[in-house]
Amino acid sequence: MSEQSANPKPNIPWTVKLAAGTLSWVFDASLRPNVSINRRLLNFFDYMVPPSPNPSDGVAYSDITVDPSRNLWFRLYNPTPTSTGTDPNDVVGLPVIVFFHGGGFVGGYANSILIHNAVRQLAQDLHAIVISVNYRLAPEHRFPCQFEDGFDALRFVDEMDGPDLPVNADLNRCFLAGESAGGNLAHHVALRAGEHSFKRVNLLGLIAVQPFFGGEERVESEIRFSRGPILKQDQTDWFWRAFLPDGSDRDHPAANVFGPNAGEISGVRFPAALVFIGGFDPLRDWCMRYYEGLKRSGKEVYLVDYPNAIHGFWSLGVRPECGLFIEEVREFMQKQMAK
Repeated sequence: MSEQSANPKPNIPWTVKLAAGTLSWVFDASLRPNVSINRRLLNFFDYMVPPSPNPSDGVAYSDITVDPSRNLWFRLYNPTPTSTGTDPNDVVGLPVIVFFHGGGFVGGYANSILIHNAVRQLAQDLHAIVISVNYRLAPEHRFPCQFEDGFDALRFVDEMDGPDLPVNADLNRCFLAGESAGGNLAHHVALRAGEHSFKRVNLLGLIAVQPFFGGEERVESEIRFSRGPILKQDQTDWFWRAFLPDGSDRDHPAANVFGPNAGEISGVRFPAALVFIGGFDPLRDWCMRYYEGLKRSGKEVYLVDYPNAIHGFWSLGVRPECGLFIEEVREFMQKQMAK
């Protein structure tokens, strides 16, 4: 068997290949061997989109501060409210999605153009209020800072009152979502939420898009796609070294959530989960183990596998997977909201 047939290439447009290659190059140039980061270089290539209270393509977005001392804030996306038809002030309630972006725990912001465009489109397509959390980044802020920020943002939303919380936000229909490292973060926030009593937030589901998990073992997908596309093995190893506590290995429970050091979660209240995996994703096998671990723990979990998908297919806007993704998420949310 030839090397080409053993390692086929994903069928993606050249524009996506260029964007993925550029993003990977920027990360390579910014990550230093001593596990520090050239934040100035990384930010130079990261255009920040300012908030816009006036709807753009039917979605308004504003920034709300949670804790200025740690620069914890979120961007709230609100589709144009729909009236019930009897009273213009009586609007249809919308589900709320609390979203965590990817970037290996070391890059990206809620207002980064790539993240912003994807999340704004998500709010528009699903007709949902989306809260995109801007959490602290490693290596300047290691574990458990990101998990603390994510959970504190959720608690803040639960206690929101006044004009910052849209009148059409239905916190009784709330979902957690995250891509890559954000999927990992969403999982750990869901675990903490399972042991907390909220006033208004009712978590119905978790949407994990190619979540970033790992372990000391080298799984087949890591070996097969060690050079990408977009995500490479040496990059993921660097991300874990930058994020995990000093002296920890990749079997730390923050990374290997069903590994030898992980706690039992079968007795923890946990929302229904929808897990997306891609055929050309180095994290594919770890995502599968996550899905299987949730099943073994007795959790309601669904798997969606896109054989041609690379890592980051959703935020990169790869078709047709992006369109299929929206339909899968919509169906999952409707199913959970109908219970």
